[in-house]
Amino acid sequence: MEYTLPVLDDQLKVIIAEYPTPFHLYDERGIRDRARLLQRTMNEAGVPRFQNYFAVKALPNPEILKLLVQEGMGADCSSLAELAIAEMCGLSGEQIMFSSNDTALDEFRYASSLGAIINFDDLSMVQPYINSFGAPEVGCCRFNPGDIEFGGVNVDIIGNPREAKYGMPLDDMIAAYKQLKEAGVTRFGIHTMLLSNELDWRNHEEIADALFGAATAIAHEVGINFEFINLGGGIGVPYRPTEHEFDLRGFAIALKKLYDAHDLERIGSPRIVMENGRYITADSGYLVTTVANIKRTHKVYVGLDASMSDLMRPALYGAYHHMSVLGKQHDTDLEEVDVTGSLCENNDKFAIDRMLPHLEVGDVLVIHTTGAHGHAMGFQYNGKLRHAELLFDPGGGVRMIRRAETLEDYFATLTQKGNYHVPTN
Repeated sequence: MEYTLPVLDDQLKVIIAEYPTPFHLYDERGIRDRARLLQRTMNEAGVPRFQNYFAVKALPNPEILKLLVQEGMGADCSSLAELAIAEMCGLSGEQIMFSSNDTALDEFRYASSLGAIINFDDLSMVQPYINSFGAPEVGCCRFNPGDIEFGGVNVDIIGNPREAKYGMPLDDMIAAYKQLKEAGVTRFGIHTMLLSNELDWRNHEEIADALFGAATAIAHEVGINFEFINLGGGIGVPYRPTEHEFDLRGFAIALKKLYDAHDLERIGSPRIVMENGRYITADSGYLVTTVANIKRTHKVYVGLDASMSDLMRPALYGAYHHMSVLGKQHDTDLEEVDVTGSLCENNDKFAIDRMLPHLEVGDVLVIHTTGAHGHAMGFQYNGKLRHAELLFDPGGGVRMIRRAETLEDYFATLTQKGNYHVPTN
């Protein structure tokens, strides 16, 4: 796996002169190219009427979703704010898939007002929803088979299906669809989401096989057809240099074969949809940061002007993110260091025992593959303010699509405020 930047070193220096580090930089061309690759590959394999609903949680910025709407995507939402982002981008109706768990009534109300497809996570949600809002236009439920086991990174992020809090077993699915049918619903879909950052397409194939089988069993038992089958997301990206790209073509071909083998035409010829987020934007995102301090004690600690409030995946999952040092990408004289932030938490580390070029204060360090679940997972512990998001366009320009937070933003929700003074020089 080769790691590159969408901008030349000199271009990045110009950007930094206008927008001080740290910031997240996204590559519009890379995002569009990945969206087109997914759609084209599925079309070429003959996957019926494929569409991706972008998982807004991966990169919840309206400017990014607008790009993907232009590429034919819908929005996969799981919260009030994500529904609002979808509405900002002009989406409504069945271009929005609302999949949530432990769902608040106001979230259901908002999704219903937009005409979104409601994806029920549990049998206990179905009748209360019908009582409050009436029968949905499309009835969709989330399946958890419970008896499939995976290894690798998926266990760290979601867990094996039996341990995952999402979805319901087949018996509950049948009961849920019967309730929906009795309420007058005549259009149906089915959903699952059991993988995260999975690079082995055979595991995705196994999920599709289980879901196609469940859809067939439910259709026959309840006496319904399905308009769509949502396989969820979870297609992975290679964060480590030793990892391989996901074999999208292999998966697409296997998906079409499974569709035919299950003879899904008998249950309504459902279209196939997914809700990939990471696969679309992760590789096109970069956290650009500057070395603020170098500490040599029991180890060498390289302190950045960013912290895990800008990228918490390494602290949360032990996730690996590749790093490049501007102007030193090809240096071979390396040093073992921990790369840290300034939070009062010892796990505020972007890398542990990482071999990097010899660094100096002021060096620019770029952390790769941060375009999904990077800025989105930001937080304000220690009063750290979340930083800006920039978009690099195909013409070579850059624009800010989210400004950095200020102290005024941080204190905006206080009911009582005192005076404070921050020196500017």
